[in-house]
Amino acid sequence: MLDKTTRMNYLLDFYQALLTPKQRNYMEMYYLEDYSLGEISEVANVSRQAVYDNIKRTETMLESYEKKLHLYNRFEKRMKLIQKINEHISGSEDEQLQTYINQLKELE
Repeated sequence: MLDKTTRMNYLLDFYQALLTPKQRNYMEMYYLEDYSLGEISEVANVSRQAVYDNIKRTETMLESYEKKLHLYNRFEKRMKLIQKINEHISGSEDEQLQTYINQLKELE
């Protein structure tokens, strides 16, 4: 479950601008703030089933966006490469190279 939550949080970060305010709000409450379906339904004044359906549809949409755009996949690859570069140059005295790596990290 933690892997799914982490993945959904990343997908939400990348694609939240493509969601409606209601979808964004439900996803943030559920995945970021760890609200239960019942708690979200109380706040939104809708049924628990309506919240569940909305979250499941939004998860499907986020996965669809990722399948087409690959933003999260590319992010993971960049982070792995940055980690490998850091491991390779650890202890290096080349300050300019360290500056470039730090700039890459800040872009994420």
